[in-house]
Amino acid sequence: MNKVFKIHRIILVLTIVCGCASSEKHALIQDVKGAHKLISDKVWLTHEHILVDFIGADSIQPNTWNHDSIIKEIEPYFEELKEFNVNYFVDATPNYIGRNVLLLEKIANKTGIKIITNTGFYGARNNKFIPQYAKEMTEKDLAEIWTNEYKNGIDHTSIKPGFIKIGVDNSDPLDTIHQKLVKAAALTHLKTGLTIASHTGKSKGLWPQLSILKEMGVSPESFIWVHAQEEDNNDNYLKAAEIGCWISLDGLGWELEKHIEKILFAKRNGILDRILISHDSGWYDPQKENQSIKPFTNVFKKLYPELKSRGFTDEEFKLLISTNPPKAFSIEVRNFHLNKNDK
Repeated sequence: MNKVFKIHRIILVLTIVCGCASSEKHALIQDVKGAHKLISDKVWLTHEHILVDFIGADSIQPNTWNHDSIIKEIEPYFEELKEFNVNYFVDATPNYIGRNVLLLEKIANKTGIKIITNTGFYGARNNKFIPQYAKEMTEKDLAEIWTNEYKNGIDHTSIKPGFIKIGVDNSDPLDTIHQKLVKAAALTHLKTGLTIASHTGKSKGLWPQLSILKEMGVSPESFIWVHAQEEDNNDNYLKAAEIGCWISLDGLGWELEKHIEKILFAKRNGILDRILISHDSGWYDPQKENQSIKPFTNVFKKLYPELKSRGFTDEEFKLLISTNPPKAFSIEVRNFHLNKNDK
């Protein structure tokens, strides 16, 4: 790690630490049962799925989903989490692809785990999961819908989102609709303080999103780079960490070795404080007669022992599963402030 990067990292870490020290007392976490003060010593899974329906926004029919059948299928996988004292489960399924907040509330009540849902629209896969009316709206219109869900509740319930979930196809420049999604997310963040988690993949699609946030006055500290494990050049993690965004390595339900190498790279280069880990696991699929749900336990059963065998400490692991997540998902407006190097 070069000297300039080290200096920038020290400044960034001090800024974040000082900011957290002063704001942590006031920062909130919003789960499906309500808002509460940020707690920094609980175990999190930051990117998982309970139900996903890939049929498309124009065909999806949430009213046909049998909650009892879904809970019966998914509950054993939540029971497994009790062994590992998991407290927070971030359900990253967006609207029109399987978000169902009443189902999430029932599972939270039944299991005792705090489940966090989202607002936003998912533009990846050529906008298949964006309803037609949303394609015709402006970013301000979209932001108004998402902000209303946070202020007044989702789908005529009292359940509120704990973050904004969007998705983009990986390109630079971004698709016009995807630019609109990022702008709408930025406007929503400025009104609500909700963190933006964006399905991105390789870093090619990351930089234009961060550029839009900067133009709209939103700090990259409010942004989670989702599926960052797909990035081929690890040096781009250093760049993203220096800028200040969160780097989510969330494919542990599907692969292990790639994640281990990337996490060890983050440790060697002093950027573990910007890393989130999770499985992207699950999920119940209403379009399938026979379910093939992947468990939410690889982080604890497979990743943790392997990292320890390679010199990882308990404190470093705690950073990934307990310290970083509440900072990433805390609800507080994070403005972008120009410094002399940005002018």
